Amino acid sequence: MTEITWVLESDVFPETHAGLRRAISERGMKIVDWCDSWWYDGFPNSISGINTIFHGSLGNASAINEKLDWSPGALCNSSALECSSWYEAAKRWLIHDDYRILPANELVANTKAVAEELGSPTQLFLRPDSPLKPFSGRVLNVDAITLKALDHGFYFDDESIPVVVAPVRNIGKEWRFVVVGSEVVAGSEYDTQTRSATSDNPDSRAWNLANVIAGEIPQPSSAYMLDICESENELRLLELNPFGGADLYGCDPDSIVESVSKLISFE
Repeated sequence: MTEITWVLESDVFPETHAGLRRAISERGMKIVDWCDSWWYDGFPNSISGINTIFHGSLGNASAINEKLDWSPGALCNSSALECSSWYEAAKRWLIHDDYRILPANELVANTKAVAEELGSPTQLFLRPDSPLKPFSGRVLNVDAITLKALDHGFYFDDESIPVVVAPVRNIGKEWRFVVVGSEVVAGSEYDTQTRSATSDNPDSRAWNLANVIAGEIPQPSSAYMLDICESENELRLLELNPFGGADLYGCDPDSIVESVSKLISFE
């Protein structure tokens, strides 16, 4: 029997990791608790990197993906999860009917022109192209869009980072789905403000839409998160996120452990 090791940064997601740790332990798999000091003290011999899966902070997931030869590792293929990599393939379902992706400094220099291209709204929604989220998505008045308003110098220093710009959409309910291969294996409705979540029904409209999308867009990773939202009485694709650095909310931990662990056979 293949020994599988889960490396968990449980202080990042203490509530959801309680169920995840139970599901891993019940299947006889190994759990190692992540420690940031490993980056400068060296990694323990208990982690070979073979048949190893990480779940924790987005920053560590990205660093593991870039610097360590773990398999399947952090499942954080950031380049494939950039909005610019998958928006076009998913535009049939995308939350944005129209959008632009351009460098932040170029946006700031040409804000009015960009707004005119998008129908001349007084406010715009902005988010980073990167799934590593160097700044949080936000709504800004067109005349208030500056590098400082995007947290330049605080969360990021590169003035030319790509930014997604789109008209504002009202968002109601949200769901997160775990996709393994091209199939949804777990889902949860959640509230980002209260961080409350409940497991979703596989027969729900949101789950069914997530399955359709997962089956039709190019796979950005062997496992990833797919978020659906309700907007103006429609279900829309909100975003994709890396498996290794995103909250599981109320997604069923047993289904996640079973499905993600099976990746060992295919990596």
